[in-house]
Amino acid sequence: MALLQPGDKFPTLTLTLTGGGTLDVPDALAGHFGVVLFNRGSWCPYCVAQLRSFQRALPQLEEAGIKVVSLSVDDEAAAQEMIDKHKLTFPVGYGADADAIAGLTGAFVNPEPRYLQSTGFLLDADGKVAVSVYSSGAIGRLVPDDVLGMVRYLSTH
Repeated sequence: MALLQPGDKFPTLTLTLTGGGTLDVPDALAGHFGVVLFNRGSWCPYCVAQLRSFQRALPQLEEAGIKVVSLSVDDEAAAQEMIDKHKLTFPVGYGADADAIAGLTGAFVNPEPRYLQSTGFLLDADGKVAVSVYSSGAIGRLVPDDVLGMVRYLSTH
């Protein structure tokens, strides 16, 4: 799969959530701007820092009509421990099939152990990609201030 470009429809992904239940993206974000973050796993300090930054910015993001979701290959226990430890309140999916997600989105995959590299998408209210940020390693990621600035721009132009 090629990388998702601005204007591309974001593919349907079903996130398995800790504690039971699923979330279908982009449908669950419909009518709102949405941030979809793929993180390497709860063991990655850069990923944890990114998720914590989105959690800290959540009041401003929500005020701007932006919803946030995250996904990794972590097992349920590791995902739940990270959610609890860092008090994450946005949906966090676990158990992702790295190769399947990469096939749909173009995300880079680490060969061994197999996990998704950091990837971030800003979706418009129709589920189309407004911005895609692909990383081939630990650094280079979507950040809340950039998301807020881009949404302000898109909302006025």
